[in-house]
Amino acid sequence: MAEAANISLDRIDRRLLAALQENGRLTVAELAEKVGLTASPCSRRLRILEDAGIIHRYAALLDQKKVGLPVSVFVSIKLDRQQEDKLQRFEEAIRRCPEVLECYLMTGPRDYLLRVVARDLADYERFVKDTLTRIDGIANIESSFALGQVKHSSALPLDTR
Repeated sequence: MAEAANISLDRIDRRLLAALQENGRLTVAELAEKVGLTASPCSRRLRILEDAGIIHRYAALLDQKKVGLPVSVFVSIKLDRQQEDKLQRFEEAIRRCPEVLECYLMTGPRDYLLRVVARDLADYERFVKDTLTRIDGIANIESSFALGQVKHSSALPLDTR
């Protein structure tokens, strides 16, 4: 079982996490039944997983298109210099952008890869002009528009055997 000091997950911990990834609204009783525990030890394990930061929040997953944000754009960013202060300033600016759902520091020809959502092409253009181009230190912006989504998952592949 996971402990705050020792974050080694056993089979039951992984089954708890897998069940929660599938349905985060399960009650403790429902979750306990799924993994073969009673409610009290199940609740205790959940608290340990939360305290250890393995479960760091609960969220509702929304349908991007149904909330009016059907456009996904993958944006490659090249900075003019890879100095620590420039990296930090860029990252701080990106954290303030609600349109940016994901941002990764990369290896290879680009420094960052972003996933941005928008209502339409004009909305994305506004984001680029009003936000991205105003972040100091950006040398190059390359945008790739997703034509369709083949797979999307927020669930991590846990070995529950």
